[in-house]
Order: sequence, then C-alpha cells, then structure tokens
Amino acid sequence: MNSSKSFRYFDIIMALFVAVLLISNIASSAKIVDLGFSLGGVPMAFDAGTILFPLGYIFGDILTEVYGFQRSRRVIWVGFFALGLTALTFWLIQRLPGEAAWQGYAGDAAYAAILGGMSSGGIVLGSLAGYWAGEFSNSATLAKMKVLTNGRWLWMRTIGSTLIGELVDSTVFVLVACLFGVFPWEIFLSLALTNYLFKTAVEALMTPVTYGVVHFLKRAEGEDVYDRETRLTPFAF
Repeated sequence: MNSSKSFRYFDIIMALFVAVLLISNIASSAKIVDLGFSLGGVPMAFDAGTILFPLGYIFGDILTEVYGFQRSRRVIWVGFFALGLTALTFWLIQRLPGEAAWQGYAGDAAYAAILGGMSSGGIVLGSLAGYWAGEFSNSATLAKMKVLTNGRWLWMRTIGSTLIGELVDSTVFVLVACLFGVFPWEIFLSLALTNYLFKTAVEALMTPVTYGVVHFLKRAEGEDVYDRETRLTPFAF
C-alpha cells in the first residue's frame, strides 16, 4: 500500500466520521429516548446519540473497504483524540464560573444535568472505551472477511463486522457508564439491547447506500485495498 498516495475524498470521509462521533456522544449525554414499547419484557429505550452513531460504523466500513485497515486505523485514532479533547473542553467549561444572567435562566445545575455527562468520568470513559474497542473490532473483522471472501459479498462483510463491532461498543459503553453511575443498573439491559438492535438495523437498511458509496470511491480513487499482509492491530498510528 502506498501510504503517501493522495485521495480526493479521504479527508471528507474522515471529517464526516469524526463529526458523527462527536455529535452522537454529546447527544448521548443530553437525553435518553423512550420508544414506548417493550421487546420480550425489556423496555426499548436508548441514549439519543444512537440516532446518529450508526453512521460512524458505516463510514468505518467504507474507510476499511476502500482505503484499507491502516488508513482506517489512523482515522479511528484521530476520532479517539478528538473525543478526548471534546470531553476535556466540556470538563473545563463546567468548572469555570458562570455569568450572573446565565445562572438565572440556565445555571450550573442545568449544564451538569444535560451536558455534564460529557465531562464526567463515567460517560467519557464509557464513550472512549466503547468507541475504541468497537471501531477496531469492526474494522479488523471487515478487513479479515474481505481477504477470506476475496472481495465478494460486501453486504456480508459490512453487516457481519457491524454485528461484532456494535456488540462490543454497546456493551462496553453501557457497562462502563453504569459502573460509574451515569446510567442506573435498572436500564442496563434495556439500553444495551436497544442500542445494539437499532444500530445493526440501521447498518442493514443502509447497505444499498454503502454499496453505492463504496463502488463510487473505488472508481474515483483508484483504490481497493486488501489487507493480506497487514497486522490488524490497533496499537499503531
């Protein structure tokens, strides 16, 4: 793989990937959505970031499928550091003194209730751990499946890798968040199951779009990487 090769669309995909990651994590801290029904006795509820977060896995699939695991790994690390910077910024804002008029119509309590989760240890650790473990599981699985299938059955790779990546992500995120008291244990199963089902369903429904984007990028970029010799480790940049 020529690591110095320039691409027309790689930076755009990376920017969208990071934007989805940051927006979805802020939304996760802000609200929990109740779908109003249960599945097997488990109430279907999810943190609001779940609405957008599955797009991050779609972009991750596209990056790995077209540009390869090494470039995808670099983007995942960029997203990881961007998320860490976002959490640090919200933590700093929470500890700065609020202006008097703002305290009157909003105040520190409102900030802590809605956005404080982005600066609390539990949600930050949960987000970082879930994102890191899930995205690398997704990318490595897709890269390995592409080699094993010799590039056939793209739908199998995108959905199969997401089933693994989202399972790891959702479980780790909700588990860590509950351990640190961000979410009560009573809704652990509800959040983890709903997040997983919703995210994988979005991936499956978006498969035709993923096909279209992947085929367009492969033609436009002249790139279609097979990670036959690549070490599928996250511990590199």
